[in-house]
Amino acid sequence: MNLVNKRSVYQPDQEGLHFPTPPVFETVAEERLHRKQRLAAACRVFAHHGYEYGFAGHITVRDPEHPELYWTNPFAMDFGRVKVSDLLLVDHDGKVLEGSWAVNRAGFVLHAAIHEANPHVLASCHMHTTHGMAWAALGRPLAPITQTACGFYGDGQAVITEEAGAVVVDRSAGRRVAAAFGTARIAIHQNHGLFSAGRESVDEAAWWFIMAERACEIQLKAEATGHPLKLIPPEAAAHSRDHLATPFMAWLHYQPIYDRVCRTDPDLFD
Repeated sequence: MNLVNKRSVYQPDQEGLHFPTPPVFETVAEERLHRKQRLAAACRVFAHHGYEYGFAGHITVRDPEHPELYWTNPFAMDFGRVKVSDLLLVDHDGKVLEGSWAVNRAGFVLHAAIHEANPHVLASCHMHTTHGMAWAALGRPLAPITQTACGFYGDGQAVITEEAGAVVVDRSAGRRVAAAFGTARIAIHQNHGLFSAGRESVDEAAWWFIMAERACEIQLKAEATGHPLKLIPPEAAAHSRDHLATPFMAWLHYQPIYDRVCRTDPDLFD
């Protein structure tokens, strides 16, 4: 990762100042633990944001040693109590290889398909959030009306109409949804909700989801005024996307959120 180029917009001029950078791992075990800690933390963050809706929702990340396997949250466990020790290791057939809880059938079908069809996806998030579901009901992409929305301008978002509104428990249906995801940062699954994908970290995937939920809320509120939206010109929208919506910038945005949950929920590391 070329951190200098990726962080140049926010790089402080003075040497010797602390500037967050992603960790470097010496062993696979160390990296695995890190991914699991970030996944459990993301569950707590989403709970704090009010993203939970019954047992709906799931977060996944590939295992660093066995990328055909992924870690995920237990089915029907409160996101606000998920700990590292609760996480499940699951294969693409939905078999739980580590852990004592069941896996969400719909979550395994969709996330396994997303990981299988898109090798570049390291982590993925899906929740049944109020604004995300409301926007998904429109079956439209987000418009570039703010810097936040510009992060998904162009190929940064996909509107998926396959299996719209259906509970996806069939693997062939999951593959159709996953194929439509493509290389986007987020997917708006019509009549369902939002998905996000991180190329480099759980933090990235979690931030894209938070950012997308916020963008949906903003556009719904802006359209509710009844006034025509003022769109950011294409060149400016692309400029904002290219500078503010990189994997590293998503990771960086998420660090204050992670720092907070580490202090409020230290038991998540158990």
